Amino acid sequence: MTPSSELRPAVSDEELVAASLDGNQAAFGLLVRRYQRRLTAFLGQLVGDMELARELSQEAFIRAWTALDRFDPQFRFSTWLFRIAHNLGIDQLRRRRLHTVPLVRQDAEGEEVEIAVVDASKDPLGHFENRELAGAIKVAIRGLRSEYRELVLLRHFGGLSYQDIADLKGMPLGTVKNKLFRAHSVLRRALQEYL
Repeated sequence: MTPSSELRPAVSDEELVAASLDGNQAAFGLLVRRYQRRLTAFLGQLVGDMELARELSQEAFIRAWTALDRFDPQFRFSTWLFRIAHNLGIDQLRRRRLHTVPLVRQDAEGEEVEIAVVDASKDPLGHFENRELAGAIKVAIRGLRSEYRELVLLRHFGGLSYQDIADLKGMPLGTVKNKLFRAHSVLRRALQEYL
């Protein structure tokens, strides 16, 4: 990789990882710029706090940098990075879970769905023109079963492909597609008055 090609957006993640392993910090900086917004958005939805999401995003990049020599290039860098961030977010939720009481109800199919109480003061979607719809979407996503919610967040806030999600979660691709289809059906029903 030549010095001028390091900062081209068309450079693949794999090339940037290789350059980073050769000591090129600018190459890793491009990876950070490439994924920071998506990673922070995903974490924000996962933990429900944008300030904490920014901190966790930074921590994910630090961990990725320090473990870069253990990255397996047969997998996509984005999948590996989102796995690091996902684990950080889940650890944060586990620590926080000690202070909360989940509200559970049954959906139309008889499956338990956790109901989350939304704090509108921390709602990053609240700045949108249609606050009511943004709030309804957030509540509907939080109302999904945890396995569905996580897949929706990875797909729509993390921007991961179905295959990336399958790799990240260790699930067959068909299972990911099936669960996302079910999650989207639940969301459509929950948001029917807005559609």
